[in-house]
This record gives sequence, structure tokens and C-alpha cells, in this order.
Amino acid sequence: MTEADTTTDSADAVDPAGAATEAALGYEQARDELIDVVRRLEAGGATLEESLALWERGEELARICGRWLEGARARLDAALAEDDGAAEDGEEGEPR
Repeated sequence: MTEADTTTDSADAVDPAGAATEAALGYEQARDELIDVVRRLEAGGATLEESLALWERGEELARICGRWLEGARARLDAALAEDDGAAEDGEEGEPR
């Protein structure tokens, strides 16, 4: 990776408002930021432009949370399918 690539990657990791991008946010971080965005919108007092920016960020955070939850569900489903497959093959060798 060249220095230019490193600079671009660092710049992509943070948006102008200082919030981390989707790739850098874990579920809990996105959820907590979403809660903060909702509180700020519900409190009122923001300009129309600020409110729109908050709403857009909230939508993005909700999508991020949704993707994390979908991924978690897929992992659980895969683990359950493996367990079901092992049970169908017989219970020999399984610890009790």
C-alpha cells in the first residue's frame, strides 16, 4: 500500500462530522450513536438543515445495525444447521 492509499483509507474512516464510517462501526457503537441522534432530534431546537443531516445519519446507522443483526442471525442459523447435521449423522462422539 502506498502512502497515498494510506491517506485515502484514513480519510475514508471518518466523515466530516467526525463519525466513523460503516466499516469502522461495531453494532454497539452504531446503536449508541443512533440513540444519541434520536434524542437530539426529539429534543428539537435544530435547524432544518441540521435536522435533515441528523435524520440521514440516523437512517445510515439503522442500516448498519440491521446489517449487523442480519449477520448475527446468519451465523446463528449456520451454527444451528451444523448442530442439526451432526445430530442427523448420529450422536456418536458427542460429549455429554
